Amino acid sequence: MMKTLSSGNCTLSVPAKNSYRMVVLGASRVGKSSIVSRFLNGRFEDQYTPTIEDFHRKVYNIRGDMYQLDILDTSGNHPFPAMRRLSILTGDVFILVFSLDNRESFDEVKRLQKQILEVKSCLKNKTKEAAELPMVICGNKNDHGELCRQVATTEAELLVSGDENCAYFEVSAKKNTNVDEMFYVLFSMAKLPHEMSPALHRKISVQYGDAFHPRPFCMRRVKDMDAYGMVSPFARRPSVNSDLKYIKAKVLREGQARERDKCTIQ
Repeated sequence: MMKTLSSGNCTLSVPAKNSYRMVVLGASRVGKSSIVSRFLNGRFEDQYTPTIEDFHRKVYNIRGDMYQLDILDTSGNHPFPAMRRLSILTGDVFILVFSLDNRESFDEVKRLQKQILEVKSCLKNKTKEAAELPMVICGNKNDHGELCRQVATTEAELLVSGDENCAYFEVSAKKNTNVDEMFYVLFSMAKLPHEMSPALHRKISVQYGDAFHPRPFCMRRVKDMDAYGMVSPFARRPSVNSDLKYIKAKVLREGQARERDKCTIQ
């Protein structure tokens, strides 16, 4: 099954098996959106804007193979528990963010980790899948210094001990410290190409989408065997109905491949 995306004169076909969703969770004001912004465009915004729920999509051409990564940046207030549960059910990789200078945000991450494991375990039992659960626990704002720290490194590391699919990083979205390394490890645990990490591919804008044109192997030059990443500027979150159908298909064993809404890049 292929998913078709259009970019100007360029039509992109992404195999369904190469489509993934990354879900970013955590309390309010811990820097979730700042980490996502670093990942997508390498920028940091000083002004705080509360997130309701933001959806982003990035498409990759990695040595001629197409990949799609949907990113769900969730609200820290979680006013709709059912929506949060649905986000967890449809997620493939997870980033749980807390602030090193906020003890309550760390407690929230512990609750979220427990909820994710419970929800995914329930789904796994119904689908009989042996899927792994790649997850990063992220302590943000390590640029604030030790005097402001309320969570010890050793305590946070206990959340990931004994789980080879879970890692802990202390980062600074503001200073861009350890952010690239965190994504590299997350994608490695998910068995995704390393080139999906921000520092390991060429970032191109939508008007240069020709880099995503498939070409016959014999006509590719050396530079065509590279890695490119392009953010979809008009990506829309798949509807709740389509997400529910996706989960239902998994439970009923009707769709082994990943089936999610198509996105048009204009």
